[in-house]
Amino acid sequence: MKGIIELEGLEFYGYHGCFVEEQVVGNKFIVSVRMEYNAEKPAASDAIADALNYQRAYEMIQEEFKIKSHLLEHVAQRLLDMLYAKFPELEHATVKVSKMNPPMGGQIEKVSLTLSR
Repeated sequence: MKGIIELEGLEFYGYHGCFVEEQVVGNKFIVSVRMEYNAEKPAASDAIADALNYQRAYEMIQEEFKIKSHLLEHVAQRLLDMLYAKFPELEHATVKVSKMNPPMGGQIEKVSLTLSR
């Protein structure tokens, strides 16, 4: 039985970007994560120890997001690497990182990057 956990709209303030100003002033980011795993055991046992603990996933994403990167690709790759390292039951994951109001010389709501493995 495939289980899918989606953490959507996680808001973080970070210092990711290629411009010095982005690394100093920072910006608001929105992160969404989709994690697929075998949910048979937790569905039968009703025990958190058997489940992919999404509270723990959130806390680890929050910590990983504090590390500065120049590119959204690098941020998303680090998040994927961390999730696979910490959750061996993970079968497939997708991470979407959105930078709000990017400094592109015009009015733009966000720019997003999605990676899957």
